[in-house]
Amino acid sequence: MKLVSTPRVEYLRTLAAEILNLNGRGRVIVAVDGADAAARTAFADDLAAVLDEAGTPTYRASLRYFQRSREDVGRFGAESAERHYRHGFDYSALRRVLLEPFRLGGSTGFVTQVFDPDRDSWIEPTWTTAPVDALLVIDGEFINRGELRDAWNYRILLESEATSEADYLYQKEERPRQVASAVIDLSQRHLPQRVFSDSC
Repeated sequence: MKLVSTPRVEYLRTLAAEILNLNGRGRVIVAVDGADAAARTAFADDLAAVLDEAGTPTYRASLRYFQRSREDVGRFGAESAERHYRHGFDYSALRRVLLEPFRLGGSTGFVTQVFDPDRDSWIEPTWTTAPVDALLVIDGEFINRGELRDAWNYRILLESEATSEADYLYQKEERPRQVASAVIDLSQRHLPQRVFSDSC
């Protein structure tokens, strides 16, 4: 479906063309990082829509739905920003049911959600398949941490100051700006602007 042209959509079309040109055919995973959860999710949604418009089937996921249960995370000690940063997400499940099967291609099924953090309950898995050429856009907190970095073909960082102690720890330890493929200023959300990453 052709999207209505706006400055934001036109910017995203340029970004989508870059992603597609750099990665060619096959399965491609794009990670969207940033401290502002609402802005991050909206940007990932819009980017997925633009990539889909370009003719490549595109799927969406969020680390939000790969969090640990309250009971599980409680095993790592008292509630704190550091506990959330180090133990709040189940990266093993993320790799097992989403990233690895998505990479395999073919008729292998993958799951985009396993846990509902609002209800603190598991989600009945819905297995999805995709064509040989497909993209996955995934957003989330701390998404460019070391143990995940190898999973992404393209890394987007929506630039912002740390908004929590957990995000401060992440930025201090992982320096996501240094590994980003694109750093984007969203201070005017309708008019994204590319800025130089530390890796340039």
